[in-house]
Amino acid sequence: MTLEEQISGYRRQIATDSYPMSIGELSNLYRDGEIDIHPEFQRIFRWEESQKSRLIESILLGIPLPSVFVAQNETGVWDVVDGVQRLSTIFQFMGILKDEEGMRYKPLICSTAPFLTLLDGCAYEPVEGAQRSLDSIQRLDFKRARVDMKIIKRESDNRAKYDLFQRLNSFGSVATPQELRNCLLVSMSKPHFEWLTEVSEIPAFKEALELPDRLIDERYHMELALRFVFLRQLPESGIASIGNIGDFLTSALVTFTEYDNARLEAESVVFRQVFEMILAAGGGEILRRWNPEKERAEGPFSLTAFEAIALGMGYHLPQVEADPSDVRSKRAELWMDSAFSARHATGVRADQRMKKTIPFGRHLFAS
Repeated sequence: MTLEEQISGYRRQIATDSYPMSIGELSNLYRDGEIDIHPEFQRIFRWEESQKSRLIESILLGIPLPSVFVAQNETGVWDVVDGVQRLSTIFQFMGILKDEEGMRYKPLICSTAPFLTLLDGCAYEPVEGAQRSLDSIQRLDFKRARVDMKIIKRESDNRAKYDLFQRLNSFGSVATPQELRNCLLVSMSKPHFEWLTEVSEIPAFKEALELPDRLIDERYHMELALRFVFLRQLPESGIASIGNIGDFLTSALVTFTEYDNARLEAESVVFRQVFEMILAAGGGEILRRWNPEKERAEGPFSLTAFEAIALGMGYHLPQVEADPSDVRSKRAELWMDSAFSARHATGVRADQRMKKTIPFGRHLFAS
């Protein structure tokens, strides 16, 4: 195969269209539910007030905006792939932006901008708290400003859409890899995102992890939930070829969206059972490093313990359950093994560590 043939083949996987649309047209699509900017993303793609004001200033000054990418879903609705915060800012300024419950946000009142200093305190229309607002001519100019739209048509390959979403948003201001995965997952299948959110909030799971608030805010518990689901029954040959764990988790999202309701329900049952057993056995200390000499748990949450204990238990469920004393004894057995000494995790790549921890845990809980 030549390079040209390869280029042509991949180009055919993504069917696109491109044309400019006025802000007025986009606002009508948003009101009619024909464009989805995913209110779930608002916690992730969050601009400062100064960034929002600079965007409004750019529109008023006629400065061209970067293209907005949307993917046409199976119902014909446009899912925003890149441009969430730009469109959110525009719609909030116009007073039409809604949250996840369908409630409208307070209209944006601009702060000072680099050129239009009088934009400070200015709203789109007269609202409480604003010092001034655009006049009717300025509002018309604002609505007539055009945005270049790149449309990925629904006949495009789903994996190609996913890859494009990842590439575009990896250059943005997403705080953590898991927040990016959440955005990808919402775009591909909102029900699967909701399932992941629900299991990640199971009290026994969060209590067993004992993560600091910072990691919860960064959705690290959701990443751990994905690790559990994707790694629990992964064949050892697959474990050996994981490579970068972040890339593995992100790529596996496409397969995850193909899980039917029965598969999701089965995963929920096992997930809940494992962490309720861990909680009964001692809670957070089970997933921390155990010091056999001092007979106490030390340090923060341990991925080694998570991979060997939680995944080891999960591998054998629902056929084999472990009682609390059994979990505690196997936890001690893990940390007394020379392969998992105090220096075990230092400088060891995640994929190299998992080649040891996951098979060890499966064997540990086999009887």
